[in-house]
Amino acid sequence: MSNLEVGVLYAIAFERIGIVVSDLYFVNPHPLQGQESPERGVRLELRVFESGELPGSIYSARPITIGRPLWRVDLLQDASSAPNTFDRTHHHPHVVDWEPGPRTFVEELSDAPLEWLAEKFTNISSLLNEAGISADEISAADADSLRTATPEIVGAVRRMLEQVWAGELGAVSRIP
Repeated sequence: MSNLEVGVLYAIAFERIGIVVSDLYFVNPHPLQGQESPERGVRLELRVFESGELPGSIYSARPITIGRPLWRVDLLQDASSAPNTFDRTHHHPHVVDWEPGPRTFVEELSDAPLEWLAEKFTNISSLLNEAGISADEISAADADSLRTATPEIVGAVRRMLEQVWAGELGAVSRIP
């Protein structure tokens, strides 16, 4: 078994960016930070999406690649905790290439994660500034699409969290 188990992945793509949401289970997340026990929850990433050329006729499926992450939030808790504790919830405001920067813990994120997330997508320019992302990486159309899709994205995260808390997702391998 690897250190990270992922079961379900949702993707919502816009023109050049999109959102990827997945459940996850970390077997041994950060032993040097006093977090030796497993943790589970939901990860959301703002990612670059690339649309390829049609490989065949105008009716063929268009290749779509989910590219590098720009920003990440992990709605995590100790795997043995009661549901809805968010005791290890954090975000990674800086991602370099494919590697996230250190975990950044924010009280508002742990207290009301879905509201915090909605605020980040509503005020996308603030998120870009905080993450050090150049404004030209995200078009105005993508920013508008992200704001418009925020209720759908937050709803997907909420549903996935509920499945994690019910033990349906975010668990050590469900396949024997």
